[in-house]
Amino acid sequence: MHTPESPDDQHPGDLPPHAVDAAEAHLRDVLAHALEYGPAHAALVVYDTRTALARALLEGYRRNLPGAVFIDFDSATPEAVLAAFRAMAPQDLVVLVQSTNFRLDGFRIRVELFKLGLKVVEHVHLSRMPGAQSEHYIEALAYDPAYFRGVGRALKARIDAAPHARVLGGGETLTFASALEPAKLNVGDYSEMNNVGGQFPIGEVFTEALDLEAVHGRVQVHVFGDTNYRSNRPEVPVTLVIERGRVVGTENATPAFQQVLDNITEIEGEVWVRELGFGMNRAFTRERRVDDIGTYERMCGIHLSLGAKHGVYTKPGFKRKDARFHIDVFAVTDAVYLGEERVYADGRWMCNT
Repeated sequence: MHTPESPDDQHPGDLPPHAVDAAEAHLRDVLAHALEYGPAHAALVVYDTRTALARALLEGYRRNLPGAVFIDFDSATPEAVLAAFRAMAPQDLVVLVQSTNFRLDGFRIRVELFKLGLKVVEHVHLSRMPGAQSEHYIEALAYDPAYFRGVGRALKARIDAAPHARVLGGGETLTFASALEPAKLNVGDYSEMNNVGGQFPIGEVFTEALDLEAVHGRVQVHVFGDTNYRSNRPEVPVTLVIERGRVVGTENATPAFQQVLDNITEIEGEVWVRELGFGMNRAFTRERRVDDIGTYERMCGIHLSLGAKHGVYTKPGFKRKDARFHIDVFAVTDAVYLGEERVYADGRWMCNT
C-alpha cells in the first residue's frame, strides 16, 4: 500500500541482537506497567518491515505477544486492516509499528481505535531514526514507573501551585509572570484518563501560561522542528526575544529557522509562544538526539511551542480554525524555577515527591 520513504530503507541492515533484546525487555515493561495489558485480552499488531527499527520492534512484540494477530500493512488491503480493528473488543490491545505513518482513507487510526475502547501503542515515523538513532529510540522505551510517575506527579503539583516560572539557560532568562495552566501528564499512567496508550516513547509534563501575554524575556533554542518535522540543530543556538507572549526578534537565526517564523507569520500574523513542556525521557538530551521531532519532544529538558495552536488549552481570542502552527523548539536549559523552587539542574529534574 505504501513505498519506502527512501531507497536506503529498502534493504537496511538489521539492528544488533542486543538492541532487539533491549526492545523486547522495554516493551514487556510498557505492556505490563503502562498499558496494564494481560493475556486475558486479545492483541493485534499492524506493522511494516521497511526499516531496521520497525523490524526490531516487531520482533520485540512477537516475543512478548505470542498469541497476537500480526498484519503486514504493506501486504494487506485497507478493508482487511479495518476489519481486524473492528473485530477487537474494548480493553483489547492494538499496536502500530510504522516506518512512516499508516493512512486509511477517512479513518484517523489512533482516534478511531480509542473510540472503540482499545488500548493503543503507536510507534510512528521510524524511518526518520536510522542507525544509532534507532538504539536511542529503543532506550527511550524503557519504562520506570517510579521515575515517570513520581517525578511527573511532583512536577504537576508544583506547576499547578506555582505563581510564576522561569527558564534560565546560556545566560538568558525567559519569565512566565503568571500562574500556569493545570499541567497534563504523559507518563504512562492512564488511571484517570479516558484513553489508554498513545504515541511512544513517552515522558512529558506540559502546561502554558494562564496569561500568555505574561511571557517575556529571552531564550536560546538549540533544536527546533523544521518544515519537514525533523529536528534541526543550528551550529549556534538561536536566541528568541519574547515580549507579551510573542516572538519580536531573533539573534543567530538560520535560514531554516527564519523559514519557520515566516510560515507562521504569513498565516497567523504573529508568532505566539504557548506550550511550556517539561520533557522527562532521560534517553534524549541536548547531545543525544533523534531526527523525528515528535519523538525528540520527550527529551529531558524544556521545550516550547511557537504558533497559536494548542488543542489542550483554550484561550479567549484563539479560534481553532485560525490557529495552524504548533512548532516545538528546545530551550538551552541550565535551571528551571517554579515559583522560587529550582526544579531542574545538571540535566535532570530535582523533585521526586
